[in-house]
Amino acid sequence: MKCRAAILRGVGRDWEIREVDLDPPHAGEVLVRMAVAGICHSDDHLVTGDVLPTPEVRASTGIPEPDWFPMLGGHEGAGVVEEIGPGVTTVQPGDHVAMSFIPACGNCRFCVNGQSYICDAGATLFSREMPTDGTCRRHLGDENLMAYGQLGTFAEYAVLTERSVIKIDDAIPFHAASLVSCGVSTGWGSATVSAGTEPGDTVVVIGTGGVGMNALQGARAAGATYVVAVDPIESKRDSAKIFGATHTAASAEEAVPLVADITTGVMADRVVVTPGVVHVELIPLAMRLLRKGGTCVVTGITPYTEPVVPLILQEMVLSSKQLKGALYGGMNPRTSVPLLLSMYQAGVLKLDELVTRHYRLDQINEAVVDLREGRNIRGIIDFADL
Repeated sequence: MKCRAAILRGVGRDWEIREVDLDPPHAGEVLVRMAVAGICHSDDHLVTGDVLPTPEVRASTGIPEPDWFPMLGGHEGAGVVEEIGPGVTTVQPGDHVAMSFIPACGNCRFCVNGQSYICDAGATLFSREMPTDGTCRRHLGDENLMAYGQLGTFAEYAVLTERSVIKIDDAIPFHAASLVSCGVSTGWGSATVSAGTEPGDTVVVIGTGGVGMNALQGARAAGATYVVAVDPIESKRDSAKIFGATHTAASAEEAVPLVADITTGVMADRVVVTPGVVHVELIPLAMRLLRKGGTCVVTGITPYTEPVVPLILQEMVLSSKQLKGALYGGMNPRTSVPLLLSMYQAGVLKLDELVTRHYRLDQINEAVVDLREGRNIRGIIDFADL
């Protein structure tokens, strides 16, 4: 079948709206008609090249040049199952589904250990071939397309492995399901699961976009007494108060005396680093904000061009500070998506308030500019009404 989709030809290029061809779903696969796609900063890392090794890095490490382009973008989304392939058992045509960019296999050592966010299937996320049978489903003329995260939600339709979709209640709005498929789960999990926030804690969240706002919500839900939102954009600092911030600061430097004051010099129990781009000079400041024995969680992406992080290792050892990375906030999609959506339905998780602006597919480059300039908490693409 043919449908319209946003295609990226390479680093530094604009998204192009093109007509692509999708093959019917094979065994273990589904065809989904997209309703909503989220605009996440991870999509823009492809445009800016943050997640690609530079020629210098490739030369020094032996990493081959990634063969990613042309790429079908988008990794947050929700829609309706149109067709299923042989052997599919978890969904039927007509089911509403959220997407998961982690198609957890359920069998590898990480999945069976409750760590499906680092499932071995992640090795296929930047492949043109489907993880089901190693053949391609998405085409632009005579070129096979890679779909970001094996999803490609910036399209009217998507062919996916069954493991990439999670059935949701028909009463759930598509925008809510789309947000929970990545940004909300990542932020919430970063503050709760990965950071381990406990009642009475002081938590600092650096960067309050589509991920950071949900780290604020997670920290307050876990019982934090003080939650400090750090962001250079005033409108985001104002919005942060809606999502649970008790204090705000315009920069990590400004947050240091603030946190020292509210904790009488002890400093924060947890620091969550969630800006759209994590520059290396931010990490020592995040560690300064941390108390002895505290945990700093890095969720945002650092460009390949900034490989060296300045750290005072003696301080980490002598003060027993922890610095850790988190993918998907340490949550597991098949549990986090229904959990967070049930909290939304119960009125204890704010999702509607995250959506700053709606776009059509043709406006994707405008949406990306708005994201880079910090105008949105989260922008979403609305497809035809379902």
